[in-house]
Amino acid sequence: MNTEVCATFGIEFPLFAFSHCRDVVAAVTNAGGFGVLGAVAYTPDRLEEELRWIDEHVGGRPYGVDVLVPAKIDESAERAGRGEGGLGTMLAAVPQEHWDFLIGLFAKYDVPLPDFEKAKKSNTRGGTQVTKEGATELIDVSLAHPIGLIASALGTPPPVMVDKAKAAGIPVAALVGTSEHARRQVAAGVDLVIAQGGEAGGHTGEISTMVLVPEVVDTVAPVPVLAAGGIATGRQMAAALALGASGVWCGSVWLTTEEAETAPAVKEKMLAATSRDTIRSRSRTGKPARQLRSAWTEEWEGPDSPGPLGMPLQMIVAEGAMRQITKVAESGNPGARALANYFVGQCVGLMNTVKPARQVVYDMVEEFAEAVDRLNAITSAD
Repeated sequence: MNTEVCATFGIEFPLFAFSHCRDVVAAVTNAGGFGVLGAVAYTPDRLEEELRWIDEHVGGRPYGVDVLVPAKIDESAERAGRGEGGLGTMLAAVPQEHWDFLIGLFAKYDVPLPDFEKAKKSNTRGGTQVTKEGATELIDVSLAHPIGLIASALGTPPPVMVDKAKAAGIPVAALVGTSEHARRQVAAGVDLVIAQGGEAGGHTGEISTMVLVPEVVDTVAPVPVLAAGGIATGRQMAAALALGASGVWCGSVWLTTEEAETAPAVKEKMLAATSRDTIRSRSRTGKPARQLRSAWTEEWEGPDSPGPLGMPLQMIVAEGAMRQITKVAESGNPGARALANYFVGQCVGLMNTVKPARQVVYDMVEEFAEAVDRLNAITSAD
């Protein structure tokens, strides 16, 4: 498995693992892949703690960090990011009808209301980290550690990310959903393009992985491309390389591993789900993001909803509430269990067993080898 990205990043397998869980990042890195920590959920201080822990557990092996810097955010969030009011400014920008709708959801599903004021103010996922200024702090923290890659999770990386990374000698990656996006990313200075099909969990476009990957490969050559979107098996890894990719980028498959911090009630839903049980919805972040279909997505997309807000205002509304929902779901509350969800791709239908992350890596590599052997056998027969 000596692909271009293996040589560039000093890894055994061209398998990049995106996860918000440091244990998964370290496990995949130590197994010969390349773990990437999703940093949007962290304050700068918390990210420093997480990266310090990873440094201590990977023995100098390479890993990366993924930062979310949206190209377009609510004007209130921009002002908050510049220090003009902070989180309070963004809270004030949320219409009362959205809080009322949320309170109504809790009542309808018989879920105890949280302390809303406390939940709002503690919501780091919907705070200033998703402004350009907030993300810059996370970039600075990341580059102070021996990372091997920094990735832009949403949109073209801003010049500050590219300039700082280049100065530190760190490659920059970015996720794309179209060949046009890929062309812009390379023009912005990206060193590695991640072609993410619509099957992926989280923020994603509509073009399928099978169609998108060869288009992007042809568009940005010789820049290396990773295939992403619904990839959870070694057979899919072999297919990705056949399409011209230099490796794969996987996120959802780690959500049901032993190390994952996925809430037990949500993990249970994922293990029972089929590939048809996900939906692209704006109900969690304000931008289309694939997640488990649940009462939450149905209500926010329904006729009585005021409609999801833009990013990051919808995150402020949703994430504090979802923490309470997830907590109550663990007690067996049927309404909370119906509402609970999380970001996951269509490959959730392939995620039927809880395994250590290390074993997932080894199983994918073994299955990849078997797939290649089958292809070689076909060629030999001809």
